[in-house]
Amino acid sequence: MSLKQNLDSLLGRAAEAGDVPGVVAMVTDRERTLYEGAFGKRALGEEAPMTTDSVVWIASMSKALTGAAAMQLVEQGRLDLDAPASRYAPRIGEARVLEGFDAAGKPLLRAPKRPITLRHLLTHTAGYGYEFWSADIGRYLEATGTPGIISCTEAALSSPLLFDPGERWMYGIGIDWAGRMVEQVSGLRLGEYLERNLFEPLGMGDTAFRITPSMRSRLAKIHHRNDDDSLIAGELEIEQSPENEMGGGGLYGTAGDYLRFVRMILNDGRGDDGRRVLKAETVQQMSRNAMGETRVTMLKSAAPPLTNDAEFFPGLEKSWGLTFQINEQKAPTGRPAGGLMWAGLANTFYWIDRESGLGGVYLSQILPFADKKSLPLFYEVESAVYHSLQ
Repeated sequence: MSLKQNLDSLLGRAAEAGDVPGVVAMVTDRERTLYEGAFGKRALGEEAPMTTDSVVWIASMSKALTGAAAMQLVEQGRLDLDAPASRYAPRIGEARVLEGFDAAGKPLLRAPKRPITLRHLLTHTAGYGYEFWSADIGRYLEATGTPGIISCTEAALSSPLLFDPGERWMYGIGIDWAGRMVEQVSGLRLGEYLERNLFEPLGMGDTAFRITPSMRSRLAKIHHRNDDDSLIAGELEIEQSPENEMGGGGLYGTAGDYLRFVRMILNDGRGDDGRRVLKAETVQQMSRNAMGETRVTMLKSAAPPLTNDAEFFPGLEKSWGLTFQINEQKAPTGRPAGGLMWAGLANTFYWIDRESGLGGVYLSQILPFADKKSLPLFYEVESAVYHSLQ
């Protein structure tokens, strides 16, 4: 069976069975797209089919794009990976470590033992968390009236640290601060910087914080999975006039656009037209473990409507680059050790295998994250790619 037949059958069956409302998947090597397919509906109960150019909330798939922007400025000597981040974004110097709560429920805070750096932010070792995976962050936000990061407000960036910078890994709002550093140094809003320096050079015309009329005409809705496994379309949409352009999770885009970014990483920083957006040595640096002996751990859900417990390939050692998760051992899907990947909250996923010269993008729109049916389908897609190409 050809790769196209295999993936069409796999994805078509899943959409027909109602495992996912709609799904888009694309696969590439270093030179061209090897597969693209779309199945199901953009929104259950509506007629519009999911198409390969459907627009979705890519959520934390935004992080690698913001990280690439930051690394462009590192290349230029305008940002330093290991200098105090407060040199570029002074407000981050106000961050405090949350040690607990007093008897009245008031947060107990102290100064961190060392400054936060851009390296900490890009590797999720700064100490920041998300309220979805930290009950303490959730309690802090409630006690202080601080909004959550999805509010896209300036105030959301004042969330505390859970530990001293560099001491362990915890997934959180660090990339939002990296985006703020890009803004401070470039003098541009993050979206404008990305458009000029990444999206336009790579031909990513359907990726943005603000949904254009053309994008909206192809927009898929985010669905929620109920306890009985049924899916219902919702109306969640990221703020379209954001005070803070959320570099960690605010972008909307298409599979085709993101595949261009994947291919750029496979090609050591060059886009499809040969234009260079990153130096080869920068891409190599981004693709290596950047946090030493520290390892990625399971994220325990503190917000069941938004996320399940989440960990890719439990039992495998995983490190973090600038800004990708790296599997340090061969994955069950067939991806070799050293592969790069990450995901978005609404069950969007990508992987980049620089050793084999392969990568893929899988987009669904379902909450909670690490969905019981969509995540295994992503794994099946990736497994089918390696099986078909052996």
